[in-house]
Amino acid sequence: MVAFNATPLNIESSDLYLFFGIFDVQTFAPFILYLKMVALQSLMVAFNATLTQPSTTKNATLSLQNQNCINDSVKVELLLTIMSSIAQEESRSISENVRWGVRKRMADGKVQIAFATFLGYDRGPNGELVVNEEQAVLVRRIFGMYLSGYTPTQIAQTFTDEGIPTLTGKTRWHRDRIISILTNEKYKGDALLQKTYTADFLTKRAKINRGEMPQYYVKDDHEAIIEPDVFDHVQRMLAYAKKRKRTSSVSILASKICCGDCGGYYGQKVWHSTDKYRRMIWRCNQKYEKGGTKCTSPHLTEEQVKKLFVKAVNALIARRESIISGYGGVIRTALSTERQEKRLEMLETEIAELEARNEELIERNATVALDQDEYQAQRDNILVQYERLNAECQEITQDINEKCLRREQIERFRHEFEKLESLIEFNEMLWISMLEKMTVYSKDRIVFEFRDGSEIEVAL
Repeated sequence: MVAFNATPLNIESSDLYLFFGIFDVQTFAPFILYLKMVALQSLMVAFNATLTQPSTTKNATLSLQNQNCINDSVKVELLLTIMSSIAQEESRSISENVRWGVRKRMADGKVQIAFATFLGYDRGPNGELVVNEEQAVLVRRIFGMYLSGYTPTQIAQTFTDEGIPTLTGKTRWHRDRIISILTNEKYKGDALLQKTYTADFLTKRAKINRGEMPQYYVKDDHEAIIEPDVFDHVQRMLAYAKKRKRTSSVSILASKICCGDCGGYYGQKVWHSTDKYRRMIWRCNQKYEKGGTKCTSPHLTEEQVKKLFVKAVNALIARRESIISGYGGVIRTALSTERQEKRLEMLETEIAELEARNEELIERNATVALDQDEYQAQRDNILVQYERLNAECQEITQDINEKCLRREQIERFRHEFEKLESLIEFNEMLWISMLEKMTVYSKDRIVFEFRDGSEIEVAL
């Protein structure tokens, strides 16, 4: 560490600005600190000399015990203002130096996390992420339950009911915590750095980085708990669930029973809540909305829903051979992504050419006197083409992801379906893992759509 003899200097007030933040580079931090100390001492000496002079006013005085001086409140306020400004500048300087160090480590690909609250990993000897096998079991279970059809809310409720504590010792799990685990790329061995940043050095409040600061993605940084293919599949499932805007509920029946009239979801309602005939039923949530047309879809009891599901599964098993034999054709034709992938490759090439044209145009404008109206027209034309191609890229990418998701769902469904035996009673796991949705049109027409795309129609 560099040490300096902090001897007060005679400094003119007009020269004080030289000491505040001009050389705020990490290498010169000790020297900068010395300069600020000297500046502060010089100010104190100057003001002490001023404050000892007799006052010409009769204003009230304020005693400052730390400064051993008494003088007019105006002069004291000025002194405090300058001292607070120096303290604030010092805080800003320290914040900038710390921020620079953090970003430098990110740019170098060094991953830092809050290990105390991060499930599945411990800090290694050199600060690296090391798998905690005891906690990793819980992480794998979360991903497995979501793949099986559980919603984040149902996973959180299951852990709460089982009395599994969180890393902070709490007994209640929340949906947002489950989603943060399902979407964290560190579980597949990668790391996205600078997801948040500190916008104000005074408040120290973190903000989500939405492009204001550079981000760094480190691949294969540490040992994965979840296989990358499985993790990517879960992300597609989350995106698909978000697109469908399913409601989140603790009940396994919620978000799977749909109204055949309006397309809304069935919800649990209470009939005769205050008398002996009290019972729970399921009906369309929009059935009695004001100003709308009343849905004609019937209400159902939980017992009826479960019996209908058993009936539909057994009907599906009766058609097992023909259904499984048709999977190959569906995957090869309807779910093929070969054409989209070729088109996507062509679009990416065109986008790269547009970017090269744009850079060339900017460079030429900087070196040659071009007509600015013509230059701006060319830039606008390139931008319009870029936005069109980029929009098509996003649309094709989404289509590819949805087809990949459907293929993976069919493979998982076939794996369970091939060994499935006839049902005698309702099976909760099969309802969660095999059923996509149940649409109620009338008592005589209730359609079960399974995750492989098969549909079975039953009646009450």
